[in-house]
Amino acid sequence: MQITARHYATGDLVGILIDEDRITEVEPATPPGDVEDHPWVAPGLFDLQINGHGGVWFGKEGQTADQVLDTLWAHFRFGVTRMCPTLVTNSHAALAGGFAAIREACEQNDWAAKMVPGCHLEGPFISPEDGPRGAHAREHVRPADWDEFQELQQISGNRIRLVTLAPEVDGAIEFIRKAVASGVVIAIGHTNAEEEHITAAVEAGAILSTHLGNGAHGVIRRHPNYIWEQLGNRKLWASIITDGYHLPASVVRVIVDTKTPEHTIITCDAAGLAGCPPGVYQEGAIGVEVLEDGRIVLAGQTQLLAGSGSATHDCVANAMDMAGLTMQQAFDMAGRNPARLLGFEDIGVEPSSRADLVIFQYRKAAKRIEILTTVASGDVRYTEAFGS
Repeated sequence: MQITARHYATGDLVGILIDEDRITEVEPATPPGDVEDHPWVAPGLFDLQINGHGGVWFGKEGQTADQVLDTLWAHFRFGVTRMCPTLVTNSHAALAGGFAAIREACEQNDWAAKMVPGCHLEGPFISPEDGPRGAHAREHVRPADWDEFQELQQISGNRIRLVTLAPEVDGAIEFIRKAVASGVVIAIGHTNAEEEHITAAVEAGAILSTHLGNGAHGVIRRHPNYIWEQLGNRKLWASIITDGYHLPASVVRVIVDTKTPEHTIITCDAAGLAGCPPGVYQEGAIGVEVLEDGRIVLAGQTQLLAGSGSATHDCVANAMDMAGLTMQQAFDMAGRNPARLLGFEDIGVEPSSRADLVIFQYRKAAKRIEILTTVASGDVRYTEAFGS
């Protein structure tokens, strides 16, 4: 396979030669016309926090392997070639069922196994308080339990590579030590922690703040507070939701400037209702509404968000606009940075790299990225011409 497109880091037109699942050559190409007429090429996106799509939640009761596969496949059209399916706070049975379905899907399909290098467990070891708890079901919030986690890890086939928890909950610090020793990355999130809790978590090995600035009280003391403490801790990376609703541009700029683009990660945090038509949906004991503008909120109001309805490539375009990022910075924050954080293969547009590529148009005036083709492990998994 050969691809001719503008390199996302340099803007130069390049010819990319792919043999099986690897890039073998990246050479300058002579344009048959204006370079500006050619699309761009970048490494495939790697989103470490996707909860589902189209009405399917990875951690919902009764999840099946076929539903997992359909949900994974849907993300190729968003330029995503790797992701961490994210299971949020729920009963042990629901979480076990979700991880079992993901394991079955990956063990039966090589493309799914390559797309899912690991899973993200967000909760249930989080703050029970309104605000920090976000849209997670209070009834399923519980103290950190290493034995429960080990059981879920075994069910998943050792696929859980990222856990988000609140460091102030009972058992959290010892859990962090054991998880880090086992090779699991720990993130702080959905927390009402004091400074000493965050310091203890970092000393125990936590290295990420999950969707920093969200999963928080609507009103907190000006300082100290758990947002400042995480923002100011130089050992913590930060993930941010740049859908245009979760954070204002000023906050995105501050987080990126403080953490640097090398230690900030873009995620869409897509809810299971992403891609669903507007309306009210019952998710367990919680009513959730998809608004006309695409926001997903707790039903009955318009301020409290319940995950995102945006796709990863849209969040990349938004981040470029909100924080004045270069194309390379934004794509790397949504692709190469998650891989570095979690210790997975670094994929680029360079010889010997796995051929995970996204070909796209960037409409700067419209602040929009249009995905044309997604290549995963050397195979075309989505092309705009055919829609699949």
